[in-house]
Amino acid sequence: MATTTTYDPSDVASTIGGVFLTGFSEDLIEFEKDEDSNTFKVGAQGDVLVSKVNNRLATLKVTLLATSPQNAYLDKLAETGQVVPVSVIYNGTPKETITSTAGVVIKPAARKYGNEADDREYEIKLTNYEIL
Repeated sequence: MATTTTYDPSDVASTIGGVFLTGFSEDLIEFEKDEDSNTFKVGAQGDVLVSKVNNRLATLKVTLLATSPQNAYLDKLAETGQVVPVSVIYNGTPKETITSTAGVVIKPAARKYGNEADDREYEIKLTNYEIL
């Protein structure tokens, strides 16, 4: 029998440098490892070699509304290059946690001023992420 589950974006929480982020836009947060975890090489006779890639870099994209109180904080982190702990917690089902003891905001968010307020997107480079 099929089951029905519910996703609630209010179950997502994130802290950067101990500061809780608020004022998320529709996209909230996106996480992606920078490289594949494994590479593959196939020999002339079909033998396969799997090589483990030890690169622990990942990129976290955070999308905030233009009015989020944390925009100034993230811009300052980008300007100073300060290394801070980062966490993303999804308290729904299934529970997921992404943490890194060392994250760096790559650059201040781009700005666009027009008829409507535009989002602010920040990329945070995680140097040693863990997914639980």
